[in-house]
Amino acid sequence: MTRSRSDWWRRATIYQVYIRSFADANGDGEGDIAGLLRRLPYLRDLGVDAIWINPWYPSPLNDGGYDVADYRDIDPRFGDLAQAKELIDHAHALDLKVVLDIVPNHSSSEHTWFQDALRAAPGSPERARYIFRDGSGPNGDQPPNNWRSVFGGPAWERITEPDGSPGQWYFHIFDVTQPDLDWTNPEVRDEFLSVLRFWFDLGVDGFRIDVAHGMVKDMEAPDLPYDESNLLDSPQIADHPFFDRDGVHEIYRGWRQVADAYDPPRLFVAEAWVEAPERLARYLRDDELHSAFNFDYLKAAWSAEALRVSIEQSVTVLGSVGAPATWVLENHDVERVVTRYGRTDTTGGTVQQRSDERLFDEDLGRRRARAAALLMLALPGGAYVYQGQELGLPEVIDLPDEALQDPVWERSQHTERGRDGCRVPLPWTSGGPSYGFGPGGSWLPQPAEWGAMSVEAQDGDPGSMLELYRSALRIRNTHAGLASDTITWRDLGSDVLAFDRSDGFVCVVNLGAAPVPLPEHRQVLLTSGPLNADGHLPADTSAWLVTT
Repeated sequence: MTRSRSDWWRRATIYQVYIRSFADANGDGEGDIAGLLRRLPYLRDLGVDAIWINPWYPSPLNDGGYDVADYRDIDPRFGDLAQAKELIDHAHALDLKVVLDIVPNHSSSEHTWFQDALRAAPGSPERARYIFRDGSGPNGDQPPNNWRSVFGGPAWERITEPDGSPGQWYFHIFDVTQPDLDWTNPEVRDEFLSVLRFWFDLGVDGFRIDVAHGMVKDMEAPDLPYDESNLLDSPQIADHPFFDRDGVHEIYRGWRQVADAYDPPRLFVAEAWVEAPERLARYLRDDELHSAFNFDYLKAAWSAEALRVSIEQSVTVLGSVGAPATWVLENHDVERVVTRYGRTDTTGGTVQQRSDERLFDEDLGRRRARAAALLMLALPGGAYVYQGQELGLPEVIDLPDEALQDPVWERSQHTERGRDGCRVPLPWTSGGPSYGFGPGGSWLPQPAEWGAMSVEAQDGDPGSMLELYRSALRIRNTHAGLASDTITWRDLGSDVLAFDRSDGFVCVVNLGAAPVPLPEHRQVLLTSGPLNADGHLPADTSAWLVTT
């Protein structure tokens, strides 16, 4: 087990809780702290080491809570600070760590700071906390440049000045309700150091940093060369003006000092979408962040070559700075793996890039998702499991238009459906008004087939996805061979991934179309699907073996 170690995060399995969709205790259709508290024993028994909770701060929820109005409180829809403290303490009593989200790139437009900025004059200290600029053109009625929001449309919004006249423009990488903070301002930097200490003092074990690559900008950079065919994508250029700039590293060195001042030291994990593992490694130097999501692995196609290249690069490059790789297959921003692996194109990416694709083979996707689970959990380093991943939930691709709440839907003028399909509330029971999610309905509609994939339906079924995850995590937590950082590849053919860890542990994954023989072994610990009658490993199936 890793939970009692000070470096527990190096090989931990962390379960992501999208709190609004996890469990609803009060019947208002939205998940809450009380619901999560009741389900903590389920997470302990699943075998994870920690939970990561998506933003639970006061927010208008224009972007699922990533538009924070107050960094030191709990949204009343989810509970209050006393309940948050109770949850943290109860999780610790169950030997579970608690990691929160922090959103430092931007605040909500309802944050007190931004409301003060709207009431203040150009050039004021209040506006200096954000990125305000005069417009271009004769009357300043055009944005300062052509930069675009990740969610579609311009990255600039014009305000009305207190006297009623057309005013300055403010910058927002994401939604118009998420103004970017100016990290050249010492007041902004000091504020977030204080926020970190507030939650660390409450007992939180670490933070996942939202948009960790986006806080520093070169606001003097010129217009960007957008591809007009896909305006939601940022251009793939070197020296990007607002992504992965070198200045972020100074910020994180200051944050690391705060985290290291606690006993035990607190954890940081970065959400950093960067071009290459070498760029990611810069965030993980020993005086900066501890770990970062491996999005290169998430985006890799379901092929032996693509996955091996991603694994080798990650382990080698991150190991060069002494950091573990952190594997992830799903999260609240990307298409669920059952759906993605059931498509012809199995490369990952954001849900908005998949919005027009409705066809996928669910049986194929689920078979591959089971194999992918054993592959990920056999790799050295840490791993994240997104809620519902352990149930094999697919993307809900047919939500009614009127139910969609992701800002991508509106910002793209209803051409991109967004990420709501991976955020549908969990099914806990086989029946009921919300399949056990809560005593009432759910804020997003659940499919009719949700009950058959519920925790209740899968509990105790040896062939279910839930029992596969429970078995895999039990072995991951107890087998000595999975405690090391070693990985040694075996050559079993171009369509097979096979590697040794230590103490005789071997993982074999067949990504080809034909069954393959297993290497010599003493015991089969676990397989993602039945072996053939002759003992061969079928297509899209993984096996864990012991050879000594």
